[in-house]
Amino acid sequence: MTRRAFVVWLLGLLAWGAALVVGFLELMERMGRSSRLLDGGARSQAADGARAEQREPRQEAEAVPLFAFMVLSDLHISKHDPGTIRHLKQALTDIEQMDTRVGAIALTGDLTEYGTDEEYGELRKLLAAYKLPPVYANMGNHDYYHVWLDRSGQFNPKTMPHGKTDWQSRERFQQFFGLKKPYHDAWVNGHHLIALSQETYVQERPEVGEGAWYSEEQLRWLEQQLAPHKDGSPVFILTHQPLPPAGQDGKSHQLIPAQRLRAILKPYKNVFVFCGHRHQDFAGKGEHYVKEGFHYFHNSSVGRVLNEKYEHVAKEKAQGMYVEVFADRVRLRGREFASRKWVKEADWTVPFA
Repeated sequence: MTRRAFVVWLLGLLAWGAALVVGFLELMERMGRSSRLLDGGARSQAADGARAEQREPRQEAEAVPLFAFMVLSDLHISKHDPGTIRHLKQALTDIEQMDTRVGAIALTGDLTEYGTDEEYGELRKLLAAYKLPPVYANMGNHDYYHVWLDRSGQFNPKTMPHGKTDWQSRERFQQFFGLKKPYHDAWVNGHHLIALSQETYVQERPEVGEGAWYSEEQLRWLEQQLAPHKDGSPVFILTHQPLPPAGQDGKSHQLIPAQRLRAILKPYKNVFVFCGHRHQDFAGKGEHYVKEGFHYFHNSSVGRVLNEKYEHVAKEKAQGMYVEVFADRVRLRGREFASRKWVKEADWTVPFA
């Protein structure tokens, strides 16, 4: 091989080697880019998954109430009316087995038909038979009705009060719930329930009739209980008798110091007041939500649901109200315990002010 031919051969070999190195380097670069793309995609998918995981609990948390409780009114427990016992069993069974959370049960008066030891004993037995959250209550007019019963247990207005007193009725209620006064409050899971209570009846104050008389002591106590809610945090107040129209004080079958109560509530936002006594069917024509300076709800009844003519026609019905508290709103729904269904006519969402 001549010197010239050798030089040409060597230069070709070097060019081929250089091309091989460049090709190898390009291949490695492509593989690196592919690897980075795959790794980046995996990281992106992982990040998306993490974001999805973060979103899911947040969305789920928004759907779960901070606190929820059931309002039951007008149980009227009596062995002489087995329907009242059957309906309370339906309500407690439904509450015990509900998928939604129930952090407390609030009873807004007329727990019994006549306020007798026998009826309270039956109520105790019914409540003890179920796994329930804490139970809070106030008194209704029927819880004072023991004064109408004579020695034979018959309703006898001619010789009322038959040697009995309103004080005895209050004591019976207070002992049942371990209270020093018929009115009281409770903080449950950071949420405030206030149970106002009728303090007397016709044996002590014949002029009250079937109305709810509150003492000045109780009203001053209410002012103290409301003080923590100057920040706008919600508060839930239980009464038994309904309020009369705005601007009036009540009478028989109504909350009597109504103007004083409204004045006490006026400075506060996000006050929810519940009453019973009317027994009106959620599916009927009765007005169940009235918005004043506060939010005012008329509950139905567990023991006897009545129509707009106050007739006990739908004897199979037993109803109550379910209250869910969220960070920015309260949702309130009527519940039919006999069929374990929500009452479509009773569904309100109230945003916080």
